[in-house]
Amino acid sequence: MALAGVPSMAETRFSKDTGPASAACDVHAKGSAAWTACVGAASAKMADEELFYAGYWLAKNGQYETALGYLKLAQKKDERVLTYIGSTTRKLGDVDAALPLYRQALAVNPNYGVARAYMGEAFLTKGEPDKARAELDEIAQRCGTGCPAYVDLKGHIGDYEAARAKG
Repeated sequence: MALAGVPSMAETRFSKDTGPASAACDVHAKGSAAWTACVGAASAKMADEELFYAGYWLAKNGQYETALGYLKLAQKKDERVLTYIGSTTRKLGDVDAALPLYRQALAVNPNYGVARAYMGEAFLTKGEPDKARAELDEIAQRCGTGCPAYVDLKGHIGDYEAARAKG
């Protein structure tokens, strides 16, 4: 069942994370020409925080290839960078390549619920809801059932199950 590329109801209900901020660039609409000019072209000379900021918001705006260009330049691949490299890779259609990136993010920080939620979404894309539920259980144990990552993944699982029930 192909769910990739179709915005789920879970995405409109709740966001699993809040994006990074930039005092200089946030005055512009993300993805606009003015915002893009403010962010500047991807460069290894940019600070990791700048690279993550640009990559995150480009990914959130569906510009996955461009987002990867920024994210992959980060010198320190922390859990956030690894998660969003995984997410953009998955959104570009390579779910199998995304899974190890989520696992690397969790090796850095096992409590990073965003990585677990995205990994759960990847499992749903692969038609493996039991593995997605296992990630949901992990999120619940680590941050509770009210944390954004839990609520988001639970919504995706609900959407998946509803779509499967329709046949």
